[in-house]
Amino acid sequence: LYISETAHERVRGLLGSCVQLMVVLGIMGVYLAGMFMDWRWLAICCSVPPTLLMVSMYFMPETPRYLLFHGKRQEAEDALRYLRGPDAPVEWECARIEDACGEQGSSFRLSDLKDPGIYKPLMVGVMLMAFQQMTGINAIMFYAQNIFEQAHFQNSDLASVLVGLIQVVFTGIAAVIMDKAGRKVLLVISGAAMIVSTAAFGVYFYLMSKPAVGAEPHQDLTWLALASMAVFISGFAIGWGPIPWLIMSEVIPIRVRGFASAAVVLTNWGMAFVVTKTFQNMMDGLTSAGTFWLFSVMCALNIVFTIFFIPETKGKTLEQIEAIFRGTSGP
Repeated sequence: LYISETAHERVRGLLGSCVQLMVVLGIMGVYLAGMFMDWRWLAICCSVPPTLLMVSMYFMPETPRYLLFHGKRQEAEDALRYLRGPDAPVEWECARIEDACGEQGSSFRLSDLKDPGIYKPLMVGVMLMAFQQMTGINAIMFYAQNIFEQAHFQNSDLASVLVGLIQVVFTGIAAVIMDKAGRKVLLVISGAAMIVSTAAFGVYFYLMSKPAVGAEPHQDLTWLALASMAVFISGFAIGWGPIPWLIMSEVIPIRVRGFASAAVVLTNWGMAFVVTKTFQNMMDGLTSAGTFWLFSVMCALNIVFTIFFIPETKGKTLEQIEAIFRGTSGP
């Protein structure tokens, strides 16, 4: 949210995607460090980055949109000069933001949920987070070692590090091309890659469960599992990993960001808990193959939702995006 309110629309996609890039860098770092470090020292090391973040945020300015929404024009101009440079046309940008804030009116009330300019972006954010988790990403990541062990991959620790590296590379690619390709295109490509990979993973587990009579499972198929995991992680990282968080921060109007952000994040972590908690039960009840084929269906639904319900936000100001949901022309 902070990045969306401070970044220029030309680089908002790049900077917004860097949030997910830092997350996957941290995941890969923990995978790598976990091969050599005791868990106590690993926990201590993991406390350093949030401590540095907490200290550094003390020196960052409040967002111009927040300041203007609360009538602090001079402070907003100072914040914009800090963010855009001393020669930036801050008066014009402040006037544009003030016009949008004036159209939004006073602070949020529950009765405002009847306003399509509020409930539509809120539902987009909630559904994006629900669909993101229904791809099975957190279940697959949390059980990565178990999956590779079931796939008879001998070095599951190394496999997890490779998964983390793939995440970093493709999230970096997504960040670079985000403001050129657009959000919807990357979401569709991402969903298609995950459909193929989860279907292939299902085929792998199906074949491994049906060896010829008296024969051992075909060990060469281990590479099908590894390839499926690589395609899934790369597909997720290029679209459904960073983009739902970015779009959520772009579409939610400023006066409902507190309530709406809480609802969206709660949906994300709530669905993450449900999918992760039930993953092993699904593997037992539906079989491993059936579970991954179910994830394929969910990824197909992601594409349908993207095509019909997600607006393209590339290159648009936050005020123009809000106008899309209100059905008016933005500033």
